[in-house]
Amino acid sequence: MKLITEEVTNVQVITETYTKKGKKKSRLCIEGCFLQGEIKNRNGRMYPIQTLAKEVGRYNENFINKGRALGELGHPEGPTVNLDRVSHKITSLCQEGNNFRGKATLLDTPMGKIAQSLLGEGVMLGVSSRGVGSLKEDHNGCKVVGEDFQLATAADIVADPSAPDAFVNGIMEGKEWVWEGGLLREQLAEKTKKSINTLVDQSALEEHKLGLFQDFLNNL
Repeated sequence: MKLITEEVTNVQVITETYTKKGKKKSRLCIEGCFLQGEIKNRNGRMYPIQTLAKEVGRYNENFINKGRALGELGHPEGPTVNLDRVSHKITSLCQEGNNFRGKATLLDTPMGKIAQSLLGEGVMLGVSSRGVGSLKEDHNGCKVVGEDFQLATAADIVADPSAPDAFVNGIMEGKEWVWEGGLLREQLAEKTKKSINTLVDQSALEEHKLGLFQDFLNNL
């Protein structure tokens, strides 16, 4: 399975007030479209709505409803959530047509405070979903996300996606992830191994040819 990330920029920053121990307090939240289905996105991928609906249902039941749907600040390199980089807690994820609208509360963790500070200074931030799943290309060249798709998090907080981030996505999508002993582990794609082996073989062949040619010149 591949690590799949998608970015959305159209999120709103809102300030909520709540009461704790008789005192009114405020907290920052982000809200907007976290996931999009049935449309080819700018990464050339499409999520069937049935696949998203099924996975969002599982994510709501196992993570959001149990208060453990967390997200990170920045671009993590794997499908697991690193607690030392957690910046927010996702509190809702609901379907609206072919999209899924989410809401997240910023936490007073080190990364959460950084995100709050950035937002407070007017920095444009977006969200990026993160999950693992298979991809199959259709006749139009669109990569369709498979039914095995699983969300790691509905939203990481990222810098404005108008900034170049193709290199990060390229690294992420060049890795394979497999279930092993109940854990997701990184595994190099078999085709990458074959490609490397082919390059090594070709390099050795070229070196051998150059050696033969040099011997020919020496005997002239």
